[in-house]
Parts: sequence; structure tokens; C-alpha cells
Amino acid sequence: MEKTSKSTFAGAGTGARLDVRTTAHQPWPVMKLIVLLSVGLCGFQLYTAGVQTLGLFYQRPIHLTLILMITFLAFPVFGLRRGRGAIGWAIDGGFFVAAIVSGLYIVVNLDEIFARAGLWSRTDILVGALAVVTLLEASRRVVGMGITLIGLAFVLYALAGPRGALPWLGELMPGILSHRGNSVERLVAQLYLGQEGIFGLPLGVAATYVFVFVLFGAVLEVTGAGRFFIDLSYAATGRRRGGPAKAAVVASLGMGSITGSAIANVVTTGPFTIPLMKRLGYRPAQAGGIEAAASTGGMITPPLMGAGAFLISEYTGIPYIEIVKVSIFPAFLYFMTVYLFVHVIALKQDMKGLPASELPSVRSVMAEGWHFLLPLVILVYLLIAGMSPMRVGFHAIAAIVAVAILRFAWDWLRDAPRVVGHMRPDGSMTTTSGPGRAPLGEVMKAGLGKGVEACERGVKNALTVSLACAVGGIIVGVVGLTGLGLKFAALMMTFSGGNIVLALFIVLIASLILGFGLPVTASYIVLVILVGPAMSAEFGIPLLIVHLVVFWYSQDSNVTPPIALAGFAAAAVAKSPPVATSVQAWKFAKGLYIVPLLMVFNPEIIVGGPVQDVLWNGVLSLLTCVAFVTVLEGYLFAGINWLLRLVLLAAGIAMLQPVLWLEVLGLVVIVLLLLANLRAGRRRDHGAA
Repeated sequence: MEKTSKSTFAGAGTGARLDVRTTAHQPWPVMKLIVLLSVGLCGFQLYTAGVQTLGLFYQRPIHLTLILMITFLAFPVFGLRRGRGAIGWAIDGGFFVAAIVSGLYIVVNLDEIFARAGLWSRTDILVGALAVVTLLEASRRVVGMGITLIGLAFVLYALAGPRGALPWLGELMPGILSHRGNSVERLVAQLYLGQEGIFGLPLGVAATYVFVFVLFGAVLEVTGAGRFFIDLSYAATGRRRGGPAKAAVVASLGMGSITGSAIANVVTTGPFTIPLMKRLGYRPAQAGGIEAAASTGGMITPPLMGAGAFLISEYTGIPYIEIVKVSIFPAFLYFMTVYLFVHVIALKQDMKGLPASELPSVRSVMAEGWHFLLPLVILVYLLIAGMSPMRVGFHAIAAIVAVAILRFAWDWLRDAPRVVGHMRPDGSMTTTSGPGRAPLGEVMKAGLGKGVEACERGVKNALTVSLACAVGGIIVGVVGLTGLGLKFAALMMTFSGGNIVLALFIVLIASLILGFGLPVTASYIVLVILVGPAMSAEFGIPLLIVHLVVFWYSQDSNVTPPIALAGFAAAAVAKSPPVATSVQAWKFAKGLYIVPLLMVFNPEIIVGGPVQDVLWNGVLSLLTCVAFVTVLEGYLFAGINWLLRLVLLAAGIAMLQPVLWLEVLGLVVIVLLLLANLRAGRRRDHGAA
């Protein structure tokens, strides 16, 4: 009988998207090789981040080669739930070899390729074509069929045209999308041998900044930071009305800002927060929706923002630290809206918080895990000091490893058992105590095991981003080769009629459609390449705001039915219907649609300006979010009838207009209505008493 091992990569690929608990069984030699490659990839990334940087045609191909090798080992051709068989092993072995050949061909022959200066050899083209096919197959296995079909569609589009390899296909396209077409040789050279293709900017960001920060988040998780953030959230908010739901919001903010994945956030915090929400009175779909919406917020929260902050920085030329700074207030607005939804539901259903006896104290949690905050402080300090984000990530990883070792060494040297309190998923407290000083050999072995676990988890979280960015490079290369971006801009102007609200609505619908088949990062890359120039040049929206808006809209695939990845993951934990849970998540995540409007119509909150203008627009943004939550729920401190909700909605829309008297009028109306609602709530409470 073949010896097997449970795969650490379960839940990362297509076959495990809807059931994050799926575990793939692999022969133990394959698992050992996956672990070895994962550790090797992490070692390579850390070396190039903190010791010796490499040129782009060394760094990116080596990174992608290792990613592809791990993919074809960890994700069988017929899916995670089926055995490979002889045919499967032959296919996977072939693609494994193809990954090595296509990835390292450039590295080995780089000088000769540069010397040919565009006079590509037949081998160059054949290996390039092999690289494209290999990448698309890897993306199908890990990211999903959607991105593979979109990548293939762009390849076919590049070949269509009277001078292309597929002239008949060009005859089927509308006139505005037509182009002269390209030969296979020219297309492959663009995608494989050029700087605007597979090894272009998107993969460059994933292979440098993103991977290091994802690994930093993985190291934090395996050293206990996840439990620390969850316990701290419960200690801070658990006794308030709807406490577990508010703890879910706070914990997801902390975890999401370092994991960079909405689904990873759900499966990390959800098993603790969702059962407690259900116990308190939230319906299962509500509990799952709250967790999904809060976890999605982690993707827009600094410092990691998925891969968003790094991609936006590279595309706009704005320093990464500036992207982080301007993203803080919008992220606060988003989490404020989710928190308000949770609070209003708790008030409407007269929910209480958890008793103090069932909660850890802030003091005990901080005493146990305060050291997890030190690497975050170091990270922020180095970013502000102007150090390269890649090197900052390296030092942050070194800091968390050093802090974890020192803390454990201190406890080990004291030779005293530690009693630690943690929240169980059912809401009860559990205490664990250390057995005293363990043998040094066992301690070192356990520490090494944690390091390997961090590498595996970091690689698992990075697979989707790296492959999506590589396929995004195919799309970027085709857009540059065919001029599709200018054509799409013309289409956008035609359909919107020059109306900025209609243009934003078109972007929103496009992001939702792309989200059916693409992960957030790839959706953002495609959209910003296509609509970014038009939104900036034709509608006059500042470039930074364009990128932020597109990135925010790209998040809706996590919470919007019928394909809501974070919502489905939360439904699995909450044991609720996936569609009903996704509908609730879509409702609680309304900040994804409101806040981008505030960025466009109140740009001072992003691009800055005179202090009085920034403060004025900040206040308007806060009140607008409160107003829209109140309109949607029909409740804040007390119930609000439909007529007043319509008035409140009109006032909120008025504050989006760049006309001072309308802003003032909307502000006055909202303040008066909210004060009247507050008085009504107090009268009700006084009458009940």
C-alpha cells in the first residue's frame, strides 16, 4: 500500500475552493519534495530580499519556476480528490519538466538572448510557447478555469487579424476591436522574451514584495499571532452588544492586514467568531456574512492589502509607504460600516455581550502576546524611514523570528510552567500549562518544524497571487501589443456618455463579471489596464484614486453572489446556505461601493490638500457612511420610517456633490435626523425603564 501524507496545500486550489477543509493525499516522497521546494523558494526569496538582489530576468523566472514545480506536484491534473494513475503521473511529470525547462531557459541563455536582439531562434519561440501553455495549465489547477479561459481568449485575440496567424477570427470581431493581428512568433516573443509579458511588472511585484510580506504573515501565524489577535479582539469588545460579531470585525482587521487573503482570514478567525455569533442570536447566514465581509476588509487594509499596495505603487510610481498612508482612512471607513451594521443588528434584536467570566482580560492577553506587536512596529518604522519594502519584509521576518526565539528562551530558562487562557469556539475558556523545561533537542526540533510550517503556509498563500500575476502579464502583453486599452477607453466613453457615475457603474459591473473567474489580483490588473487610462484622461480622476477605486471594486467577487469565495468559505464554517450567506456578506460589505464613491467625489481624503479641506471632506465621508448604513437598516438608535430614510438617502447623495451649499445642506439634514433618532431611542429606553 502506498504511503501517503496529508497535503498542507489543501484549500488553495480549484478543487478545494468551496470546501477549505479538503485534504489532498500525496505519496510521501512527493510531499517531501513539495516541502523541500517550499523551503528552497522561501530561502531564495529571503536571500534576494535581504542579501543579494537579482536582475528581473533572473529573479522572476526562478521564482515562477519554483512556483510551477510546486503546483504540478501539489495539484494533480484530475483534481485533489482523485488519484493520479499512470496517465496522471505522465501528464504531471511532463508539465513538471516543462516548468523547469521553460523557467530556466532564460536564466541559462540570457546573454545569448540579449545578443540576438530580436532575432529570435526557433528554440526561443518553442520554449516560449511551452512556457505559455505550462502557465495556463498551472493557473487552471490553482486559480481556476476562469482565468485560464480569459488568458487563452487574450492569446487568441492577439493572433486574430488580417496579418495574424488567425485571420478568420479577426473577421468575426466588431470593428472597434479589430487590429492587424500578430504572428505566433511575435506574440510568443512579447509574452516570453519581453518585459511586458509573463515576466513583466505584475509577476515582478509578486516575486519580490508580495511573497516576502506573505511569508511574514505566515511566520506571524505559526508563532501564535493569530490567536493573539483573536483573544485581544474578544477581550476588547466581547462584553459589548453583539460582542462576538464586533470581535470578528476587529480580529479580521488585524489578521487580514497580514494574511492578504480573505479566504485565509475566514478560515482563521471564523471557527472562533461564527459559533459565538450564532450562540448570541445571529442567524447562521448573518454570522457567516459578517465574517466574510469583515475578512474581505483585510484585503484593503495596510500594510499588505493582498498584493494591491505593491501593484498600485509600481503602476503609479508613488512610493509604497504613501499608498499605505492614504489607504488607512478608507479602510477605517469600511470597517466602520461593517461595525455599524453589526451594532444596529444587535440593538434591533436586543442582544447582549458575553459575560466577563467567559472572556480573557486585555491585561492577560497583552502579557502573553505583547511581543507580537514589536515586529509590526519595526515594519512600520522601517517603511517610514524609506527602506525598500522588500528589505523591510526581510527585516520584519527576522524580527518576528528573533522575538519568538527570545520569548520562548526566556520561558524555557525560567523553567516554570505557563498558564495561558484562550477562547474556545463554543465560547468557554480553556487553560493550557507548559510542562516546564523541555529537552533542548526537542525544543530545537519543534522550532525547526515551525519554520518549515511557515514556509509551507507562505508558499501556499503565494501560489494564487504569483500565478494570477503571471497570467496578468499575458493580458498586459496582449493589451500593449494590440492597443486594446485605447479601444476599451473609447467603448467606455461611448457607453457612459461622459457621465462619471455611469462610468463607475460600468467598472463595477465589469469587476463583478471578471470576479466570476478571476481572483482579486488578476481582476484588478485586467481592469486597471483596460479602464484606467480612460478614467484618468477622459474623466479627470487622479491616477492614484483610479487605481484605488478599481482595486476596491475588484474585491466584490469575495462577497457578491453567485460567486462569493469568502462568503462560501464562511458558509462552510457557519453551516448555512452558501447563497444566503453571500447575500448577507454582500449587504454588510456595502462599504466596497460607498467608499470608492467618496474617493472620487471627495478626493481630498486621498490626494490631500489644505487642512480645512481635508478635515471637511473627512467629516462628510464619515457622516455619509453612517447615513447609508442607517438607510439600509432603517435603524440606528431607533427605527426610521421609509419617508425619513428617503430624505436621509437624498442628503447622503447631496454630500457627494462638489458644490459647497449642497454639502452643507446634506450635512445639516443628516445631523438633524440622526439627533432626532438619538432622542427617539432615548425616549424608548426611558419608557421601557
